[in-house]
Amino acid sequence: MKLLVVGASYRTAPVATLEQLAVAPADLTRTLDRLIAQPYVAEAVLVSTCNRVEVYAAVSGFHGGLGDICAVLADQAGAPPAALASHLYVHYDAAAVDHVFRVAAGLDSMVVGEAQILGQLRDAYHWATGADSAGRLLHELMQQALRVGKRAHAETNIDRAGQSVVTAALDLAADHLDGELSGRPAMVVGAGAMGALGVATLSRLGAGPLTVTNRGADRAVRLAESYGANAVPMAELVDALSTVDIVVAATAATEPVLTLDRVTRALAGRDAERGPLVLLDLAVPRDVEPGVADLPGVEVIDIDRMAALLADGPAAADAAEVARIVAGEVESFLSWLRGADVAPTVAALRGRADDVVTAELRRLAQRRPDLDDDQRAEVARTVHRVVQRLLHQPTVRVRQLAAEPGGDQYAALLRELFDLQVPQTSPVDTVPDVVENADGRPSFDVVDVPPTGGER
Repeated sequence: MKLLVVGASYRTAPVATLEQLAVAPADLTRTLDRLIAQPYVAEAVLVSTCNRVEVYAAVSGFHGGLGDICAVLADQAGAPPAALASHLYVHYDAAAVDHVFRVAAGLDSMVVGEAQILGQLRDAYHWATGADSAGRLLHELMQQALRVGKRAHAETNIDRAGQSVVTAALDLAADHLDGELSGRPAMVVGAGAMGALGVATLSRLGAGPLTVTNRGADRAVRLAESYGANAVPMAELVDALSTVDIVVAATAATEPVLTLDRVTRALAGRDAERGPLVLLDLAVPRDVEPGVADLPGVEVIDIDRMAALLADGPAAADAAEVARIVAGEVESFLSWLRGADVAPTVAALRGRADDVVTAELRRLAQRRPDLDDDQRAEVARTVHRVVQRLLHQPTVRVRQLAAEPGGDQYAALLRELFDLQVPQTSPVDTVPDVVENADGRPSFDVVDVPPTGGER
């Protein structure tokens, strides 16, 4: 099995495409089940956040695995696979490990170094564990990725740049409110992880009074009580909108919550002298209906706008240090992976030796029927000891060599020398440009896939 990452993020796709690809929590298990039901996909972890939708998979073949994953993503998006091709990126084998570790460390985030992605990866891993879609390879990958993310924050100052997306959005909002959020009435729509972060950040910045609303009223009440805020029913959303200057929208709704009608009615009941109503739309799918941004007196800051404004983040030195940590951790993981790859070959060699010993002992029993049970047992122990001693050093050494770059050649040599039959994955052919195959699935030009040779 090899690692394959297929995904789209704020770097490669507009919010509209991310909205199409987004998988709601209620659909995560079903989507994971669909992924591992595909012929070439053995394991899968699905990450779906406001900034990215990614599938981490253990696959038996590159092209087959890519086609399987793209088919599931296309079905989720309700679009033909070829229509998504320009928005998807693909990382294979070593590059897949590097990508996952960079994501965990916050290097691939819109706000470099933000720590929220670590919790999102943890949630994705827990979902996969609960759905039984993560096997040995992805269990190891995700556990190591989470450890790398923690190490990046513990050993560097990346947190200086790693403000949350909420903090970055509120910094942008302040520019429309005379640079000051303190004392500004604010509301958070949604009481999930992002909503809770919004309330906490607004409270820390001195905004207030704070209002929280959510489809589930109980969650809104609990969150509001934690920060001395006021909880209002979703039915009173329009009235609440008319009393605030800042709104952080972060629900998991599949349709816009801040619709054109609701915001228009809220503006009608709002004092025109108060300045703009700033709406921070941090949800995917979007919480703010597109037409709202055209209303006079409204400023909408969404994921697309944040991506453009935050393209050149600070703390380059800290990010470079984290990148060095990631590079070392990637090599350590690849060493483990190469060692794990040689294990079936070593097992096959020991199995071949056991078969030979068993056959020779059976032949001895036929030729020397005069030997009693104790004598035959002693001969068997002696032969097994000889074989074990002969194989011990070579198998230990091949495991050591396999952990080094290019170490897969030693396992291949063992298979050739002893004619060992070890199950192999399907080969990787030359990867073509983006085209639509006969079955409607796209192929990709992926530089990190070996252009020729076989998958080992």
